[in-house]
Amino acid sequence: MADVLKFSVPGKPEYVSTVRMMISSLANTAGFDVEAIEDMKVAVSEACTNVVCHGFSEMGYYEVSCEVNEELIRITVTDQGEGCDLNQYRCPDLDCPKEGGLGLFIIQTLMDDVDISSELGKGTQIQMVKYCRK
Repeated sequence: MADVLKFSVPGKPEYVSTVRMMISSLANTAGFDVEAIEDMKVAVSEACTNVVCHGFSEMGYYEVSCEVNEELIRITVTDQGEGCDLNQYRCPDLDCPKEGGLGLFIIQTLMDDVDISSELGKGTQIQMVKYCRK
C-alpha cells in the first residue's frame, strides 16, 4: 500500500528549496540511500524550477504529489501554465552546452523512470520515479 502526500506550492523561486527538503525527508523516511536522495533533490529542483521559469500558472501555484511505498517513490510536478510542444524538445549538445536547457536531460539522467506530458494552454506534468535499492 502506498502513502500519497500532495501539496500546493507558490510559484516563487524561494519555495523550490522547501520542496527539495520535503522530498529529502520523505525519501529518507522511506529508506532510500544518500545518493538516491541527492538525485531526487536535484531532479525535483529542476522540475520545480522549470515550472517557476516556464510554466507559472495564472493562480500562482503548482502541485507536487509524492507516492511512496517500500519499492519506490513517484514524484509528480504539475502546473496549469502555458504548456509546451514536447515534439520540439531536443536533447542538449553535451559537447557544446549552453546555459539553460539542461533541466529535462538532468531529470531523465537522475531518475529511473520519467514521463512528461504537456498540452499547449493546459500545462505540464512531470512524473519521476526512483526505485529503492535496499
